[in-house]
Parts: sequence; C-alpha cells; structure tokens
Amino acid sequence: MTIFYLLSLLLFVIYLGRLSARICRKSLVEWLLTTFLLGAGSVILTGFILSALYQTANAPVWAGSVFITATILGQLIRRLVPEQQRFSVSLLIRQRRKTFGRWFRSLSPFPKFLFSSLFITIAIIAITNVLIVLFTVPNEWDSMTGHLNRVMQYIQRGSMRHFGGTNWNIDTYPKSVCTLQIYGFLMTGHIENGFKFIHHLSYWVAIIAVFGIVQRIGSGRPEHTALSASFFAALAYALLPDFLMQAITTETDIVLTAYLSVLLYMLFTYHQTNDSRYLWLAGMAFGIAFGHKITFALLLPSVFVVMVYTVFLSPSLAITFNRTWRLALAIMVGVGLWTLPTGYLKNIEVFGHPIGPPTALKHQSVERAGSFSNLLEQGSRNVVRYGYDHINLDGIRNVKVGADINHAMRQPLVVLEDKLHLRLDEETDFSIQPFAFDRKFVFYNANPYWGILGFGLALPLLLLVLVGYIRSTPHIFLGLALLLHFAALSYSAPYDPFKGRYFIETGLFGITFLALVFLHPRTTVEVPGRSIWKSYVGVVTVLGCLSALLCVFLNTRALPFAWTAPDGKSFPSAFHSNRIQQMTLGRPDIYVPYKRFEELVPENATVALGTINDDYEYPLYGPHLSRRLITINPFEQGVQPIPANADYLFFAKSVIKPQPGDIRLGTDTTMRNAVIVPGEDYYLRKLK
Repeated sequence: MTIFYLLSLLLFVIYLGRLSARICRKSLVEWLLTTFLLGAGSVILTGFILSALYQTANAPVWAGSVFITATILGQLIRRLVPEQQRFSVSLLIRQRRKTFGRWFRSLSPFPKFLFSSLFITIAIIAITNVLIVLFTVPNEWDSMTGHLNRVMQYIQRGSMRHFGGTNWNIDTYPKSVCTLQIYGFLMTGHIENGFKFIHHLSYWVAIIAVFGIVQRIGSGRPEHTALSASFFAALAYALLPDFLMQAITTETDIVLTAYLSVLLYMLFTYHQTNDSRYLWLAGMAFGIAFGHKITFALLLPSVFVVMVYTVFLSPSLAITFNRTWRLALAIMVGVGLWTLPTGYLKNIEVFGHPIGPPTALKHQSVERAGSFSNLLEQGSRNVVRYGYDHINLDGIRNVKVGADINHAMRQPLVVLEDKLHLRLDEETDFSIQPFAFDRKFVFYNANPYWGILGFGLALPLLLLVLVGYIRSTPHIFLGLALLLHFAALSYSAPYDPFKGRYFIETGLFGITFLALVFLHPRTTVEVPGRSIWKSYVGVVTVLGCLSALLCVFLNTRALPFAWTAPDGKSFPSAFHSNRIQQMTLGRPDIYVPYKRFEELVPENATVALGTINDDYEYPLYGPHLSRRLITINPFEQGVQPIPANADYLFFAKSVIKPQPGDIRLGTDTTMRNAVIVPGEDYYLRKLK
C-alpha cells in the first residue's frame, strides 16, 4: 500500500503542475510558486473537510480527495485570470538551463568565485539535509510537547476537533499545518519523517521566491545583471543560519516564511505587470499565511507597506481604488477559506481569545509587560537586545576558536552598553530567559540569527539605503517593512534567546538588500577596480558559506557525525543514536525514564497520561507511532478519571500520587542544573 500512496502523491504533484501551467504566465519561478500555493491550499481545505467527516486518518480518502479539491480550486482561479495559453514545463526547464549556462560562463572572475563558493556550499548542505530529513527523527521541544503530539492525536481521533491536550499549544495553535503534515505522513506509509516534508519544501520555496522577487525588483536591468542579483540574494538566504536550521525540523515558522515569500512575490509581480491574477493569488497566500500562525499578525504592518509600493501607489485615485477593492476582495475570500476554519473561532469560544488561554497570554505576550509605559521601556530594550543578538558569528562560534573570536569582536558592544547604562542583562521582568552578551551554547547552536551575511552585508546595505547613499525605491519600502517587523517582535512579547527562529521572516525582507551588490552602480562588484569593496564582499561571502556548513554539521539536534561541543558535552551522530536518545537531546535528564517506558510498555498499548504542560509526550507513541495515548490532565482543567480502556498509566508525581505497585521510572536529578526545564519524577502503573 505504501507504493500506492507514494504514487498517488507523485501523481498529485504532477496534476498540480498541470493546473498551475493554466493559471500562471510562462515563468519557471512563477510556475513553481503557483504549484506550491495551489497544493498547500488544496490539502488544507481537504483536511478541514475530512476532519468534519471524521476521516482525518483515512489514507485512501485523502489520496483521492485532494484531486477533487485541487480541481475545484484550480477551475475557480482560472475563471478569475485572463485566458492563459498552456506551455510546456519541460521545454521551459531546458530553456532556463541554457540561460543559466550562458549567464555563468559570462561571469567575470570575481563573481564567478562568489557564485562557485555559494553553489558548492548549497550542494553539500542540500544533500546532507535531505539525508537528515529522511533518516533522522524530529526532536524539537515544541514538537515533542505540542506540534507533533497533536498531529498524532488528530490521527488517532480521526478528527481535528478541540479535545483539550496537556500542552496548551495542542488546541490553540491553528490547524492548517496539521493537514499538510498528516497528508505527508499518510502518503509515505505512516513514516514519521513525512511530518517534515512540508517544512523542508518550504525552505526551497522561500529560496525560489527570493530569486523571483529580486527578478521583479531588477526588471529593466540587463538579464545578466538581474540574474546575478537574484542568484546572490537567493543563495545567501539559503545560508542564513536561522532559516537554514529550520529546514530539517518541524518548527512552524519556516512554513509561514514560505507563505509570506509567495505573497511578496505575487505583490511585486503585480507591480511589474498590473495583471489582476496576482491580486487573487496574493489574497490566497494572505489567507493561508494568516491561517497558519497568529504571528502573521505581527507581519501585517510590513505587508501593508509592501502593498503601498506594489498596489496602492498609482497614477490616479481611480486606478488605486480599482486595485484596492480587488485585493481586498481577494483577501476576504482567502481569510474566509483558509483562516477562519483553522481554529481561531474555536479559541474564542473555549478560551475567550483567538490566541489561547489567559495563562499563555500573560507568559508570552504584551500582557507580561504590565503598564503601557513599561512596555515601551522594555520593548525598546528588546530592540537593542535583538540588535546585539544579530551581531554574532552564528555557526562559526559553534567551534571554540570561533567562539573566542566572536567574544573578542563583541567587546566594544559590551563596553558601549555599560557606558550607556542600558541594563539589558539586569532588567528581566519582560524576559522569558534573561539576556546575556554571551548566550549559552544551547541557545545559539539550535536557534541562531542571521550570522555574518546579516550583520556584514544585509544590515550595512539597509543603512546605506536609509541614509540615501543608495537610491532604490523598492528597497526603501522593504527596509521600512523590515524595521516594522523587527519592532513588532521586540514589543509584542518578552525577550527570548530562542527568538532567532522568528527573525527568518524579517530576514526575508533583509536579504533582498544583497541584490544591491549587483543592481546598484555605487555598490556593484561587476565593475573594474573597487578592490577593497570586492575583498570585503568576498570575505563575508566565504565566511557565510563556512557559517552555514558549521551550522549543519555541528547542529547538536541532528549531527551527521558524532561531535564534542565547546562546553565539553559529547553528542552522538543522529544517524546512529536510538529514537529516544535522539528525541530527548534537548532534555537529557528524561532519557532513562523514557527508555524504560519504551522497554516496559507494548507497542500497541493504550496509555493514560498524567503529565504536565512541559512534558515530552510525542516520544511515548513508540517507534511505529502505534500506541494510543489519552490525556487525563488537560491544560488547566484538572486531573480527569482514568479511562476504562487504558492498559497503562504514565504520570508525573506532581500530578498523581504514586501508590504501592507503581514502577518508579524516575529522572536523572544530577542534570537538573544543566537543563532549562528539568524533567518530572515519572511513574508507570499497569492497569490490566
């Protein structure tokens, strides 16, 4: 049956490509992005419908239903776009290969060196990451407690209806990404690595979109120049540490980045063509993005600024009005189809708020700051904190010599902060984890920021645009969008050293500034001379490649090879460690009790869970995800009766009092000071 489902998945992708060829213009980038948008939109809508019919876990129904949804969606979009003559995708690919060959052969020695370094690095990383995605298990904190845990619950229950999980994220996070993960899981024959496919695909989609956005910004320039700018920005974005690190995970932000990148591409393409099809596709991308995660709300000011440049600015008020109502209608339709059904309305019904319960809001939102004046003060500190966090040799500082260089490089910043009495590390009332000038290895290894390509090229070019040295109208608006999102992240929530993952959307705006290395006369490297500038760009690019390689090969969550970190802790290769060992890397103190649970509990058992909000539950499903887990301590609802059909009870001592006969699985208390959130004292009770 696995072969049947894989074939169904392949046929679905081919079918999406055929539908997209009737919607988009003759452009390889546009065809790829439209195929992705149509595919994601179809799977999400199918998931909502199947959930209502209690068919969420029905693989044969999924295999056929997505074709029906895609057909209806494709036909509706075709009616809204001008008559489109079909084109041969295979012929288009061959044409683009020839164009690429001509472009690369025409490069002068210095750009050829830059692009050779970038392409070789990307090739190494791409092969390594594919192997990691296919052959290593997911192990991110949020996935172990919430994201993948709820996906398994939806599969076991046959529906994505609200049920009250242990972790508040299970019921409060929007459910659209779950449909994509469930589809990937079922169509690969119940392989848990299928949960990662949408995230890894999103990595490549965003890279393609950056290429296309810069192509639109560089329209009117010679083809050679536009291609150089597009490739440089896209390849650099592929190497940004925070973006690169999520390519192999089941974190949600990289998928939001893909949706945002498609939205921006459609807006910039509309600006170039005035073709209304891109307003409809932009509205679709907007609805899918908002339905994916509530943090898209923080991007709304930035997206609006881009809309001002690409849509609202026009020769007359009548034209602006005509464009605006079409875009507004497209967004309303997109929100109605892909945002409202994803769970925000249910959150209002259950918790009285579209995001979640008051406890979560007070922990992770502006409410934690208290008064408005304190929010302004502490939020302003966060702006500086995150600014400091960006100026780091991320990736490179994974090795001791890199960490030493990084420490020395940042000393002037530490002195400056002390002289200005900013109290960045002393004020902690609006911080989840206190700010530190030298962040712990566990923070910067797993959640880096932009690295040297960010503070070495993107931010300096942004500054040159803002001061007027470089004149580029689209980059002025993109710079404003970047600053607005940076501010939104700083003021909307407490400081968090893990926040690097949120700045991948900010980086999407920032990476477009690297196109100026080829597009603008004052900063181009394609002219004779400018040896100092070329040397600087070359050094930053090479260090950016090194940073990316070290991020991948020294990522303790998914190490291709065994390694000992600078703090002396040894980590096994992700390819050779067992499932529980790999999944508990972030919480090593719970490895022993979870390993004992795996040894004692049969794979097909039904287990009641008396656990707490921070406990890892996903590993308990077993290597074949065959155990049935039942939550009996739902978030803030108190302990519920043990179900009659439960074979075992797995619980924390803080939740349920042990009784004679219970097996103490324990936890490794010697590690309590070395982990961020220590594990509980775990017990196992045999019920039947």
